[in-house]
Amino acid sequence: MSRPGIGVIGGGAFGTALAEALSRAGRDVLLFARNGATVDEINTQRSNAAYLPGAHLSPTWRATTELAAAASREIVLLAVPAQQVRMTAATLRPHIVAGTPVVITAKGLEQATGATLSSVLANTLPQATVAVLSGPSFAADIVRGLPTALTLATADADVGACLVDRLAARTLRLYRSRDIAGVELGGAVKNVLAIAAGVVDGKGLGASAHAALVTRSFAELCRFGEARGALPETLRGLSGLGDLLLTCGSPQSRNMSLGRELGRGRPLADILAGRTSVSEGVYTASAVARVAARDGIDVPVCRAVAAIVSGTLAVDAAIEALLARPLKAED
Repeated sequence: MSRPGIGVIGGGAFGTALAEALSRAGRDVLLFARNGATVDEINTQRSNAAYLPGAHLSPTWRATTELAAAASREIVLLAVPAQQVRMTAATLRPHIVAGTPVVITAKGLEQATGATLSSVLANTLPQATVAVLSGPSFAADIVRGLPTALTLATADADVGACLVDRLAARTLRLYRSRDIAGVELGGAVKNVLAIAAGVVDGKGLGASAHAALVTRSFAELCRFGEARGALPETLRGLSGLGDLLLTCGSPQSRNMSLGRELGRGRPLADILAGRTSVSEGVYTASAVARVAARDGIDVPVCRAVAAIVSGTLAVDAAIEALLARPLKAED
């Protein structure tokens, strides 16, 4: 039997921020982190300096290294990087009670298979009720209590309504959806496109080029998402257009800031070596490009990003290739 309360799996920036926001809203929250030092810091110093520097955490929730304790809660938030979802779900399997909602918060596709994270979770943790939480959100804003709006998608409308009621807070507004594909594909693809937006900024190509890139990126996101079963209205909402605008428009975005450094000429390996948080677009880019090639979806910006991060195409050559594309009608 599940215990009352919310379990958060993952002690990074987003998991910590969600735990803080939910606890401030009066929810009973327990966060699991593998790193004992992170758990001790949260519990004794009320901080997580590696991921949320400067944030002071309230004393109303705790962290643990006991996976079973957090996984046995009535709602579980899976706040691990996209490429760790399969492995983490496998470790959760003995501890998740049948029917427990497990809410994915990562944004990406599985690099090795091109699979959506909801399908990875459904295959690896079949007893769980799969849900996806996505939208324009920086962990630093959430942990400070700044207003944020997200979309929560699950196939069962009643479960979705229950989850929104249990997870929403005064400054964390949730909209429910049944379009799991649309919510997670918007979040996954925009990370790749944000790298491109950062490259434009890092190369100093100007505001006009940035606006054009983001506009064409949205068209690309819609093409890819609709071809994979997403609803157009979902892609125009918070988890699609909203998240794209945030991530392409602020250096606070890990993916955009990485693109800026690439545009300035820094090698990818050096950029990644200096980061604790994951830039999901680096790993999702190849998956998007591969799925698009297989299914005949035109994604030139995502292809360019995939080529840049794989080292098969230099930044300047990728930009030139995009500019040299044949002229065509916008519609």
